[in-house]
Amino acid sequence: MVIIKNNKLKRMIVISIIIAITSQINMNLLISDFRVSVAIIVFPVFLYFFNELDTIKTGVMCAISVYLLRVGIYFIENGSFIEILLAYFPEIFFYAFYSIFFKIFNKTITTIDLKRLLITLILSDYLGNFVEIIIRNFENFTMLKLNAVTTLFYVAVIRSIISLIILNSLKFYKLLLLKEEHEKRYKKLLLLTSDLKTEMYWMKKNMSGIEKIMSNAYELFEKISIEEEPDTWAKRSLNIAKDVHEIKKEYGLVVRGIEEITEDKTKDKGMYFKDIINILEDSMKNEVKFRELNVALVFKINKNFYTTKHYYLMSIFRNLIMNSLDALSTTTHNVCISFVEKSIEEKFIFVISDTGSGIKECDLMYIFSPGFSTKINYSTGEINRGLGLSIVKNIVEEGLKGTIKVKSIENSGTTFYITINKSELEDSE
Repeated sequence: MVIIKNNKLKRMIVISIIIAITSQINMNLLISDFRVSVAIIVFPVFLYFFNELDTIKTGVMCAISVYLLRVGIYFIENGSFIEILLAYFPEIFFYAFYSIFFKIFNKTITTIDLKRLLITLILSDYLGNFVEIIIRNFENFTMLKLNAVTTLFYVAVIRSIISLIILNSLKFYKLLLLKEEHEKRYKKLLLLTSDLKTEMYWMKKNMSGIEKIMSNAYELFEKISIEEEPDTWAKRSLNIAKDVHEIKKEYGLVVRGIEEITEDKTKDKGMYFKDIINILEDSMKNEVKFRELNVALVFKINKNFYTTKHYYLMSIFRNLIMNSLDALSTTTHNVCISFVEKSIEEKFIFVISDTGSGIKECDLMYIFSPGFSTKINYSTGEINRGLGLSIVKNIVEEGLKGTIKVKSIENSGTTFYITINKSELEDSE
């Protein structure tokens, strides 16, 4: 956690330095010491893309950096700075209040909405400027002309549109990189699947060998039971032992092969949580469409963190959502499956809930047991393997040192609560 906090502080310092430098590319407007600078256009871009940082702290650090640099440059040029301290001081309030308003207006945006984002940028810019103007002209505030306030709004609109264009350009570039990354992952997945198919071939081959051993063992049991051909018992027992040993060796190779595959092919860089959920959301929506289910999927995230445990998280969330989908049929209506991520103190809480048929109270204590399943196809007699929730519990408790709880009401729905320490999930890039 200390490393992560230090990395965030370093990012805020770097951003504040960049804003301070770009603040020197400016033009005077309206009144003395009021500047329109490149920094004000770039500032919201940083706030948007680095949303894992504390918005207000970042704004305050940028404000102080801009102020100190302006005073420093004036001192180098003029040899003194006392007379300029108050003149430059109001600009601190612009960046500070811009970040405050940005956080307030942007707090409810969970999905990309360009109109709302543009309104947020315009209001943050305009109100931040307005606060600066009030402080800069506190004694003569009533003397401000209406056209100056109107011009302030036009400037906010123009700067916000430019910022939005930059945001969209960077976002498009990021999507291209993400698409390329997904293609690489897909190729790795194909190779992984291919190698697993090879190991599965040996497992299937050994199945016939196991059946032969079972047959030979039962035949020996029958002969021993009726005391028939006692002189062959020792030889038959030895042959069974040899066959078991051979299968054990082959399964040992299979296990080792799978371990090598998963270690080599899944040694991947981490991902941001937002990207994990985007992939999960797309795959689940495709699954709902494929099954022709009438289900609404809702995903809400609170904190976008970087993690190398993305395979674990994807496995947990996908299994739980698939478990909800498996319990539905094409005739089910008005069902909602939701995923919500919460950040409370030093823990992440993931809540996956549905408004489906729920789980019987008598079954709740068994749902995490391997092999237990309530899902059966009555037309074919085929029953689900019942391994999904058992795997989820094992990953959460053993792999991520977390806890998983379930609440369910029959005919109302089911909710899973997963709690994991932030230190187990958050990593530095």
